[in-house]
Amino acid sequence: MPKLPGINHLDAVRALEKSGFRIARQGKHIVMTDSVRILTIPRHNPVNAYTMGGIVRDAGLTIADFRKLL
Repeated sequence: MPKLPGINHLDAVRALEKSGFRIARQGKHIVMTDSVRILTIPRHNPVNAYTMGGIVRDAGLTIADFRKLL
């Protein structure tokens, strides 16, 4: 998996919203869904690169596709 640098959690939320996810609820973590998948994004700045890579993979995106959405 190519390296994805840690990014701001709000930037990650905006990028995932562009790909069809919506915010289901918020607390210490942001839970997003596209009615098929559920993603949990921690409110850390920056989100760890390995954690972000896992979130992108769980969203069904490639690292290259996610970078285009940023």
